[in-house]
Amino acid sequence: MTSSKPYLLRGLYEWILDNDLTPHVIVDVNAAEVDVPPQAIQDGRLVLNISPQATRDLKLDNGFVSFQARFAGSSRDIWLPMNAILAIYARENGQGMMFADAGDDDPEPPASDEPPSRPSGPRLRVIK
Repeated sequence: MTSSKPYLLRGLYEWILDNDLTPHVIVDVNAAEVDVPPQAIQDGRLVLNISPQATRDLKLDNGFVSFQARFAGSSRDIWLPMNAILAIYARENGQGMMFADAGDDDPEPPASDEPPSRPSGPRLRVIK
């Protein structure tokens, strides 16, 4: 099953813009393949303004977020794998959503040699 995170991210992004607010994402910069300016990182995390006014060529794909933005007057390509996105929120009021920690997007069920046990709850039976 595909992760719901990219769909929620796109939906909240649109909702934030529709309400004339400024969308920001919180990024875990320690996640693999994150490409952001090192001078902007604080405590292993980075908050990025992803509004149309602050970005160019924004792409909210199922596997990543990419765009161009200016940092200290220099244009920079930004690439964020979806598992690095920790939250999206509106700057003005803080409304948005936190996602699972990086790497927890598609949790795998624990591997086991034993067959799954049956739940011990109410059961339906056919009575003739």
